[in-house]
Amino acid sequence: MGLILASASPRRQQLLRMITVDFTVCPTNVDETLPPELPLCDAAQFLARKKAQAAVTQFPQTIVIGADTTVLLEQQLLGKPKTPERAAQMLERLSGKTHQVITGVAIAKDHQAQSFQTQTNVTFYPLRAAEISEYVRTGEPLDKAGGYGIQGCGALLIQRIEGDYYGVVGLPVAPLARALRDWGVCTEGAFTCGDT
Repeated sequence: MGLILASASPRRQQLLRMITVDFTVCPTNVDETLPPELPLCDAAQFLARKKAQAAVTQFPQTIVIGADTTVLLEQQLLGKPKTPERAAQMLERLSGKTHQVITGVAIAKDHQAQSFQTQTNVTFYPLRAAEISEYVRTGEPLDKAGGYGIQGCGALLIQRIEGDYYGVVGLPVAPLARALRDWGVCTEGAFTCGDT
């Protein structure tokens, strides 16, 4: 068995295929309650480690990848909206503002573990009410942290980003590929193991 991806996200699966196709998807069900003393900017990395640790107990001899993405606006986490109304409220808050998308990644095997995170600043255009309603009607916001998907129709709302685009989608592929190389994992296709 190759890698274990401890995530059910189809976007993360698609992005991991840019690095390797030799992986198995085994989502974990962990308690995502954050310790009260944890800085919100560290929440994604904390949850990624928790997911990886939960998976590595089931597959101790296999390299496990855990990941989590958080959206932070004015020192408040925006989760996944459960209703269209909540999605619209989130988008109204994001309108015309810059927020942070933080993706934490953890790699673990046996008793070894490594984690890192990327932070990307995302700036929205000022949004008209009709624009928000039209986007919410697509259904896309309902399973996305912050209520939008940059890789989908949500791209139409974004004025600029500063940072890692793939981190906003849910898996920063370039730093992950380099980290996996350090763990002895070969990438496939155009890249090979070792330094280039």
